[in-house]
Amino acid sequence: MIIVKTIEALQEAKKTLSGDIGFVPTMGALHQGHLSLIQQARRENEHLIVSIFVNPTQFGENEDLDAYPRKDDADIKICTVAKVDILFMPEISVMYEDDELSIGAPARRGYVLEGEKRPGHFDGMVQVVMKLLNLSSASNAYFGKKDAQQLALISQMVKNYFMPVNIVACEIVRDEMGLALSSRNVYLNEEEKVRALSLSSSLKAATKLVMAGEKNVEVIKKEMLNVLDLADEVEYVAIVDRTFSALKEVEIGNSIILVAAKVGKPRLLDNIWI
Repeated sequence: MIIVKTIEALQEAKKTLSGDIGFVPTMGALHQGHLSLIQQARRENEHLIVSIFVNPTQFGENEDLDAYPRKDDADIKICTVAKVDILFMPEISVMYEDDELSIGAPARRGYVLEGEKRPGHFDGMVQVVMKLLNLSSASNAYFGKKDAQQLALISQMVKNYFMPVNIVACEIVRDEMGLALSSRNVYLNEEEKVRALSLSSSLKAATKLVMAGEKNVEVIKKEMLNVLDLADEVEYVAIVDRTFSALKEVEIGNSIILVAAKVGKPRLLDNIWI
């Protein structure tokens, strides 16, 4: 594995690759969820690039940029074992300059749900993902469904800007109890981990209702909120279509049920695609 930290070193390292390139962008603190993306990309491509970059432009003023978990040594070991070809670990000064061009999230789907709760988050996200996709020269780039709105916006960006990369949506990875894996789970103590299961339990309750024939969104959301009473704060429960437009009734094959809640210190996300 080649570890590079500059654009020039990355471009030089890519000269050693021939054939399809799979790319997995991450912010580090790698867990089994990241590893599942890396392993899928490894299986489906001749070469594999992974990036680790904690992107400052997608964090708000009161968010946890400084506290975001960083585990570079462990991450390097994981990528080595996973047979990553190139690991790109740039500094902020490599990725950004003063007064540079920028792109922003779309006016509608970029400012609902996560976009409403975290103003400016998606502007920073699409900016850095465009940079990384361009730098990687990837044939296929891998993103998890847990960040469903992020995945939708990246897919839209690639379509709108005619970028020659295939976006691969990967299934959510959960622990043995059903909790969706996240780098922020390290902030949960044992009691909070149990209460955090209310997120996945609420989604199971919603799925059970849909399978029983219930399509009314308000009925489903009410049941989910009943299950979420163990969370410290429920930020939203939403049922949207694949374009993130609100629905009055569940549309089988075109719906995503999402929940965001705080349990202890961390803010947790989960969803299910119906």
